[in-house]
Amino acid sequence: MKTIELIYPKSLKYLSSHLFFLIKGRLWLKVLVGMIAGIGTGLIVGEPVKVVDGKTASIIGDWVALPGQIFLTLIQMIVVPLVFASVIRGLTSSEDINQLKRLGSRIVIYFLLTTTVAITIGVGITTFIKPGNYVEASSKQILEKGAETVDVDPEVNSPTNTSSVPELIVDILPENPLISMVEKEMLQVVLFAVILGLALIVMAPEKARIILELLGAIQEICMTVVRWAMMLAPLAVFGLIARITIKIGLEALLGMAAYVGAVLLGLLVLLIFYLLIVTLIGRKNPFSFLREIRDVQLLAFSTSSSAAVMPLSMKTAEENLNVRPSVSQFLIPLGATINMDGTALYQGAATVFLAQVYGVELGFTALLLIIATAVGASIGSPATPGVGIVILATVLRSVGIPASGVALIIGVDRILDMSRTMLNVTGDLTACTVMDRLVGGKKSAEEEKAHEEQIEERRRQTQEDVVIANERNYNEGGIYHENHESGI
Repeated sequence: MKTIELIYPKSLKYLSSHLFFLIKGRLWLKVLVGMIAGIGTGLIVGEPVKVVDGKTASIIGDWVALPGQIFLTLIQMIVVPLVFASVIRGLTSSEDINQLKRLGSRIVIYFLLTTTVAITIGVGITTFIKPGNYVEASSKQILEKGAETVDVDPEVNSPTNTSSVPELIVDILPENPLISMVEKEMLQVVLFAVILGLALIVMAPEKARIILELLGAIQEICMTVVRWAMMLAPLAVFGLIARITIKIGLEALLGMAAYVGAVLLGLLVLLIFYLLIVTLIGRKNPFSFLREIRDVQLLAFSTSSSAAVMPLSMKTAEENLNVRPSVSQFLIPLGATINMDGTALYQGAATVFLAQVYGVELGFTALLLIIATAVGASIGSPATPGVGIVILATVLRSVGIPASGVALIIGVDRILDMSRTMLNVTGDLTACTVMDRLVGGKKSAEEEKAHEEQIEERRRQTQEDVVIANERNYNEGGIYHENHESGI
């Protein structure tokens, strides 16, 4: 019997208790109130009311944004260890190596296809609406002067930097995993986690248990930090919105309204695309699907981080959408890192918008290059607030648009960041629904859940994080423990 069939790490979904108080407390509503209050405060302190002079207003803006900076830092702090630990434990949660192979091969193709569709939607809608034509020269000058600059290295993670496909493949593999973690090269981090996870499932269960228990502790620590960070979310949004409004004023914000509308329309089209997939392939009622995932969507909107809501995403997939645990526990951590369709759509739309603002002509070849570059840049980007605006510089460089153009869209990025994160999470749950039907498994979803409940009962009795089955006496639910060799 294979090691993968004998070892059972505790699912990340059991840490969703860290997030329930956010749902009951209607965090999404508090965030919206904070956003509106931030805009109002910014207009009073800065233009047009301007109750204080410009220097004082800038100082006030920096101080009110402090909770937001702390919030962003806390979320960014935990993403790498949380995703790393969750991918490894998700790999070892499967009981069927053949299912794992089928799932791995198909999900890569699925993610590439949906990401390409998302970017195409963003490029197409922005090309049709032409929001860049609505930005007046005065608004452009205000935005460029008042918005924060983004510290990016446009050479990093660009898919066009390598001269050949073999070199690109070699570059994707993490030569030094620690450097990849420090630099938040998430695709390399995920590949390293997958390699370690595959190594663990062929090791002796008793040896693999030590590492899996350590990773389980890391998951719990990360979710504790997430809980602390979420307490700051409404105040963080208020401060960040207030500061940027103080700096750029109402006129510049209104000038960006067409761009915001184009991106939100693109995200709506992407949501309809997901619902078609759920209906035609997943064979589920699209309205029931939306109703079942509503809580996790609202929480993702509030946090702007798909990684932070992974436990609730797993719980939603398994309990509301009836997805097999072996599918959800593998796909959710993976999707939170490499299935960033909302971010990809935003990058395509923002690139075309900035091309229109700067008067850069984009032919068919340039549009194809935008799509290809955005696919490469979005896959493996960290699941943290604001990351889309950072990696956008890579896409801009590929078609000759100044990377400094990101300063134009920072002011309205908060609402778009929250919206595209909500779509990213929706895409992960859509993928779970589709792959559960296409790949399947030895057991039905109900059988897997019943077996998991048996293991969880043993876990409650023994206080073990990782349970190992006894291969000699193994049957449906026969669990091994040092002092218990009988079945459950």
